[in-house]
Amino acid sequence: MSLFDQIGGPSAVTAAVDDFCRRLISDPALTPYFDGVDMRQLKAHQRSFIAAAIGDPEPHLGRSMRESHAQLKIQAAHFDRVVDHLVETLSDLAVSGAIIDQIGINLAPLKVEVVAPDTTAQAS
Repeated sequence: MSLFDQIGGPSAVTAAVDDFCRRLISDPALTPYFDGVDMRQLKAHQRSFIAAAIGDPEPHLGRSMRESHAQLKIQAAHFDRVVDHLVETLSDLAVSGAIIDQIGINLAPLKVEVVAPDTTAQAS
């Protein structure tokens, strides 16, 4: 059974993305990244991406992570904050620690694509 199915499929991913986005835009360190962003569209992209990353058979058809985030100049510390918010979201939704760990393993390689190369040493 895929991680997607283990956490509850589409409805669980939707609940997670809704809470995750609420946390992101409430975090003063991350809020500037979302200025002017169409949150409805962002949530749709995040649902598609997260679902595909954890085993949904539907492919993610969005832009690459590098292309989607290049103009944002995301710092490594901010990427880590996003990961922390995702872990908190999944924990609050009663996703098991083992599944959260596996999701982390699946998503960890994306840091290289999301974080701007010239910001990896910067802190928030």
